[in-house]
Amino acid sequence: MAKQINLQPFKDFFRSEQIGGIILLFCVATSIGIANSALGNGFEQLLSTKLGFSTENLQLEYSLSMWINDGLMAIFFLLVGLEIKREMIEGELSNPRKAAMPIMAALGGMLLPAAIYVIFNQGLDTARGWGIPMATDIAFALGVISLLGKRVPASLKVFLAALAIADDLGAIIVIAVFYTNELHWMYFLYSGGILALLILMNRMGVTKLLFYIIPGIFLWYFVHHSGIHATIAGVLLALTVPTNPVKETSPLEKFEHIIVRPVNFLIMPIFALANTNIRFEQDMIDELYSPLGLGIILGLFIGKPIGVAIFSWLSVKLGFGTLPSGAGWKHIIGLGMLAGIGFTMSIFVSMLSFSNPDFQTEAKFAILTASVSAGIAGYIFLNFLNKKSLK
Repeated sequence: MAKQINLQPFKDFFRSEQIGGIILLFCVATSIGIANSALGNGFEQLLSTKLGFSTENLQLEYSLSMWINDGLMAIFFLLVGLEIKREMIEGELSNPRKAAMPIMAALGGMLLPAAIYVIFNQGLDTARGWGIPMATDIAFALGVISLLGKRVPASLKVFLAALAIADDLGAIIVIAVFYTNELHWMYFLYSGGILALLILMNRMGVTKLLFYIIPGIFLWYFVHHSGIHATIAGVLLALTVPTNPVKETSPLEKFEHIIVRPVNFLIMPIFALANTNIRFEQDMIDELYSPLGLGIILGLFIGKPIGVAIFSWLSVKLGFGTLPSGAGWKHIIGLGMLAGIGFTMSIFVSMLSFSNPDFQTEAKFAILTASVSAGIAGYIFLNFLNKKSLK
């Protein structure tokens, strides 16, 4: 008897991502508007305001900006981790043949943009930012493809979601491995102990979410102080939450259902407000032609679609991947264009890459330019394919 897969979490997730993308876009415009108004300096001071408390043995006083980027974003990464695990257990990534092509596409969409960035920035102070153009913003990418409605095959939307989730997994690995500056072993060992406890509870069949959330808070604290970026704690927690491949709702699906809307409607908009406050200067357009700007723009706008298309083609030619139902190679190229919408994760990596505020601002403007261009180009291209097929 074939197992029944519960598709409701994916439907909720997709609908939430569509609306979340619109809210995110509004917050980006609002943040840029504030930065370029009389409120700009006051907004920066607000983000620098210290919140929390500290004692001799406990450090929990950080700026509002850090609480957003290290605290709230850990919940975002928790959702990403839950999505990755669900897709690997019961979704598009659970079937090796179905998973092969989106995973290969994601790999190509990470390697080629990173290579392009390195070509332009090797040996420069900006070389550390090679991870910036590797990312795909799942909210914006799904938001744009949803605007096309029935003009693109439904399988293509599922393929894009699977690709973006595989891409997120790659970005998480890059952040954990390459953007950890200094490791504090005592806190690292504490983190390992908490993780071992969470795995043990999973093995023992503990399903009550509270028993995962409370240790997860301690896991965040210890990971944060270990030197590994605190958001990785969200992913580690997600991978220990129990799930199953059957129709019955699992603890993982319950957890995902609880946090998907707060993440998309609250946490991501707050992140956008706090981190896209780009103040336009007279020479910003010229900076797009700098090695940093070109590395990001060409990586996302050119490297992504070419990398996605080439590695997808390889997966089919090597016999372990199949094209999405009803889609052709031109659809894959258009989808690769949408994968060039880097935004959230790209901005996040840019802040990990550079301590220099000027580099951060330059990178953010390049990411915004590339992401908007990729979204418009992908929409026009896929819409054109639909019109051509109707003739």
